[in-house]
Amino acid sequence: MTASPAFEPPAVLMVEDDDNLRLGLRDNLLAQGYAVVATRSVPEAEAAMAARTFSLLLLDVMLPGEDGYGFCRRLRASGVTTPVMMLTARSLEEDVVRGFEAGAQDYLTKPYRVRELLARVKALVQRPGPGVVDCFRLEDMTVDLARRTVMRGDIGIPLTRTELDLLGFLLRNPDRALTREEILDMVWGRDVVVDLRTVDNFVSSVKRKLGWSSRSSWVIHTLRGVGYRMEPG
Repeated sequence: MTASPAFEPPAVLMVEDDDNLRLGLRDNLLAQGYAVVATRSVPEAEAAMAARTFSLLLLDVMLPGEDGYGFCRRLRASGVTTPVMMLTARSLEEDVVRGFEAGAQDYLTKPYRVRELLARVKALVQRPGPGVVDCFRLEDMTVDLARRTVMRGDIGIPLTRTELDLLGFLLRNPDRALTREEILDMVWGRDVVVDLRTVDNFVSSVKRKLGWSSRSSWVIHTLRGVGYRMEPG
């Protein structure tokens, strides 16, 4: 019998020169099940990236030698597509814009809340890679998870961040029986304490905002005592 391949946790590379912040964040990420490599400078980070592939780069902006902006720009210019979250005490609008222009996917200012950081890390790590479908049709609506938009023709349908995350999870798992616990873990996060009935409230809200009716070709079935199953139609 062929053995199943061993599970490899998502690998996160940190570049943070503050010893206390680096060690504290490393411990929090390890507790969430990530494989973590913690470095203090750009040269150390480059050596780590030459040795293995990472799912996410957590990049401090103020570093000795080359700063995070310059490093991120060089990575993008060389074709590296690893998602980058910048961590910095710089909170002015021009600093944030500069980070995104350098090629970062997210930007979090210090002091940050650990739970918020972990939620953002999870969202970036789970972002679909090449070949993963992220655009769906629901009758006359287009759900673009990469652009985070839901459009009916030229009119946008305003979903909250969590509502869109929930819809995306259901669409990427069509015809599967999903428990409320699984939905909570994947949409809200394992470290967030939320009542199971919250899932029901959000499913109802999504259906209402998308205009679902008994005549719709798509449906989110309620599985009594279990959770939900989506049939895109």
